[in-house]
Amino acid sequence: MKPTFKAGLKAGLQTTWTLGKIIFPVTFIVVLLQYTPVLPWITKQIEPFMGLFGLSGEAAVPLVLGNFLNLYAGIAGILSLEMTVKEVFIIAVMLSFSHNLLIETSVALKVGVKLWVVLVVRLGLAFVSAMIINLVWHGGQEVAQYGMVPPQQGDVSGWGAIILMAFEKAAFGVLQLALIVIPLMVIIQIMRDLKWLDHFTKWIAPFTRGLGMKENASMTLVAGLTIGLAYGAGVMIKAVQEDGVSKKDATLAFIFLVACHAVVEDTLIFIPLGIPILPLFLIRLITAVVLTMVIAYVWKRNELSKERKLEYEQTH
Repeated sequence: MKPTFKAGLKAGLQTTWTLGKIIFPVTFIVVLLQYTPVLPWITKQIEPFMGLFGLSGEAAVPLVLGNFLNLYAGIAGILSLEMTVKEVFIIAVMLSFSHNLLIETSVALKVGVKLWVVLVVRLGLAFVSAMIINLVWHGGQEVAQYGMVPPQQGDVSGWGAIILMAFEKAAFGVLQLALIVIPLMVIIQIMRDLKWLDHFTKWIAPFTRGLGMKENASMTLVAGLTIGLAYGAGVMIKAVQEDGVSKKDATLAFIFLVACHAVVEDTLIFIPLGIPILPLFLIRLITAVVLTMVIAYVWKRNELSKERKLEYEQTH
């Protein structure tokens, strides 16, 4: 058991170092940007496009905060505004697909997923879902009643205090990562050495195959569904390196998890906003399943077409 623990601990530390090199600087820089004219300027540029999604111009505030920081920052932005239930629901759906964009995109690139895939899928799902909801749903015009308001952070003045706060938040982000990833890697190593992982992957193999992936991508899906995209990426990186998960399956897994990661936590945190969360959950899950299956089908057809073309060229 000792060698197993050491191997899991080593894998956890290596993954923490790999992801920490992304999370720390991005968090540090974004926190600093909050105290410069940059984020307000970005918000102002986005405001004219809000009408496309059935949102008022001020809705750009939570969208910018949620995409540059995380869902909690986006929710704090929502709570500072008076909006209808429909507007809050649309923002919740958009942020479910596209939040913490800088860190999670950087992590995806580390796994090997191409940048254009990340941006097209995440932003595309956010924009398209918002426009469809705006066109289809004619209710929700009452003013949203927020169940609770998180404590507001005190004013920070002076660049020394701002830099210190940015450093603390970035360091806490890496510490939080370590507290999740290191035990997770140890558990996975124990499951692997005891052959439990083989039984587990076989158990959910029908679901994984139904999405167009091989069985060895199962652990990646479960990790992303339960603990999120950034933290689940640690499992994904290890799976690609050690379990023979192909780049195709890693990309498909990422596409699925973009739409439906940390699905319990990311859904429940919207309860205080007074919106229906069951439709939010179903939109994410159904979108993830359908999108992944469609892309897997198209990918497979494209591969077969290339194989036939190669065979034809070889025989003629």
